[in-house]
Amino acid sequence: MSVKAYVLIVARPGKTREVVGMVRSVEGVREAHEVMGPYDIVAEVVVESLTEIPPILSDRIRGIDGVESTTSLVTFPE
Repeated sequence: MSVKAYVLIVARPGKTREVVGMVRSVEGVREAHEVMGPYDIVAEVVVESLTEIPPILSDRIRGIDGVESTTSLVTFPE
């Protein structure tokens, strides 16, 4: 069974397109889209284990130049 999380990302002004491209290249990210509203990007992360989520967020996504903040929503198993 896989674990799915949605990551809501605020990007630095003028960096959204660059950030979304880099987020799409992160292993475990299935999709990433620019959106309008309080967040700039929504990414869908799908992995095999809940323990894989924190390193993807802290090391890979939050480490991207231009990412100001993230909010993560981990889904309940179906």
